[in-house]
This record gives sequence, structure tokens and C-alpha cells, in this order.
Amino acid sequence: VQLQASGGGLVQAGGSLRLSCAASGRTFSSLTMGWFRQAPGKEREFVADISWSGVSTYYADSVKGRFTISRDNAKNTVSLQMNSLKPEDTAVYYCAADVAPATNYPKSYNYWGQGTQVTVSS
Repeated sequence: VQLQASGGGLVQAGGSLRLSCAASGRTFSSLTMGWFRQAPGKEREFVADISWSGVSTYYADSVKGRFTISRDNAKNTVSLQMNSLKPEDTAVYYCAADVAPATNYPKSYNYWGQGTQVTVSS
């Protein structure tokens, strides 16, 4: 599976960004898709994931109510709408995929995109 993330950038606190991830190489609709982020000096952390059907979603407490994950199986894409951004959301954001990740820890995902930088200024 090849994943290509895009949509990062610089935004002021309170603003919005929409990240996208395009997948290829495997039946996209069979994959659970996740978004993770890694801030400088910190470990990579879970942000959100979405089941293969799109019916089930799960969010980290830190982004719940502000971020929305969605997918389009016809277009092989997954998106992360980020609203009410905070400086602490600044990180490199990665999309990830796996058939059936056992947990929402990074080690449970086998396929990763290259990351896209999100910077939120105060």
C-alpha cells in the first residue's frame, strides 16, 4: 500500500486545515485508515481512525469535537478536517493503514505515508 498525505501548512490558532491521504496498491475499502502525528521531541501519537466501511470512527481525547475523519472508498482517499486548531496541534501528520489494526498504537499499522507538516501559530 502506498500512501500520500497532503494538505498541511501554516495556520493561526482557531483556524482550520483539511488533510488528505491518497492510497494505492491494495483494495482501499478493506483497510482501516488512521491519522497520527508527531511533534518535535515527542513520540508519534494516535489522532483518529476510521473503519473500512466508514461507519466507525475513533478520536484521541485531545482532538475530539474539533477533528473529523472521513473516507471516500470510490476515490481511495481519507481526510482529516481539523477545526479550532491550537498551537499544541503543531506536528507532522501521518496517514496510516492496515487491514485490522489490533490497537491504535503506531506499531499496529504496517503502512505509512510520508507525513505533512501542520504548524499552528499563536
